Amino acid sequence: MSRFSPFILLLLCINLLSCKEEVDTSFMESYLGPTGIAYDVDLFHSDSTRIKINLKAKKQLEFSSGDYEFPEGIEIFFYNDNEELTTTIRADRGYYIRKDGVYRGEGDVQVENLEKQQKLASEELFWNPVTKKIYTEKFVTIQDPQRLIKGTGMEADESFSEYEIKKVIDSRTVIPGEEN
Repeated sequence: MSRFSPFILLLLCINLLSCKEEVDTSFMESYLGPTGIAYDVDLFHSDSTRIKINLKAKKQLEFSSGDYEFPEGIEIFFYNDNEELTTTIRADRGYYIRKDGVYRGEGDVQVENLEKQQKLASEELFWNPVTKKIYTEKFVTIQDPQRLIKGTGMEADESFSEYEIKKVIDSRTVIPGEEN
């Protein structure tokens, strides 16, 4: 009988170890929400002590991926070398996508070049601070004092001084006193 004791003891241990309760792990799912929240964000980017860019948002959500969301809108102001405001970008909602290094505005997106009196309207726009370009593949409307242009897809420098519309749908001269 002593030969079977180690075998019985081993079976008893295996049986005890295998009789665990199942644990509900659903509460251990990864948290995907924001890791930080900031209010009344007012960031400045300067070069040689001169303000170049000012980013404003009422609310900023930060995520563990390094992405940011601006659910209550975003405004970006661009300044020339004399620190004069030249261009503005406004959007209903904004995002910073870290892996791509770009900002994305969506909803009612408005760009205005104050020097050239040019205005752009779209539902989505990207800004790459490294390449200093703004672009979209969506429908755009651009108006300056002389003309109104509608098209799909656009790329411009960040000051919105030079732009290219990829597919022009409509272009016409604006009559003085005409509303858009």
